[in-house]
Amino acid sequence: QVMLSESGGGLVRPGDSLKLSCGISGRTVSTLTMAWFRQAPGKEREFVAGLKKSGGSSYAGDLAKGRFTVSRDNGKNMIYLRMNNLEPEDTATYLCAAGVGNLITSSLSFASNYEFWGQGTQVTVSS
Repeated sequence: QVMLSESGGGLVRPGDSLKLSCGISGRTVSTLTMAWFRQAPGKEREFVAGLKKSGGSSYAGDLAKGRFTVSRDNGKNMIYLRMNNLEPEDTATYLCAAGVGNLITSSLSFASNYEFWGQGTQVTVSS
């Protein structure tokens, strides 16, 4: 059983940066496809960025390109999401997800491909 635990969320001002962390237990991160999603109240879950199992290549969703970066630390068994130049529209609960499959790039953005989810960490961007 894989368990995920997010941290690092909070209240920030527009233009600020924030780094989210996701700790993984039960399996080593290099054997998992990992991703960050986000969900705002009343909205659908959105893909933010993902990390392929094989080689750890990272891929950013459209909403993340140019501002957000996903990375992993095999030694600490964690992944991170670095978010720069945050906007009020980025306000959401950010969720860490893990999948045991070896997903192709076009499949990373589908939440149904991930078997394990964390509880999420709230990010609020407001002046």
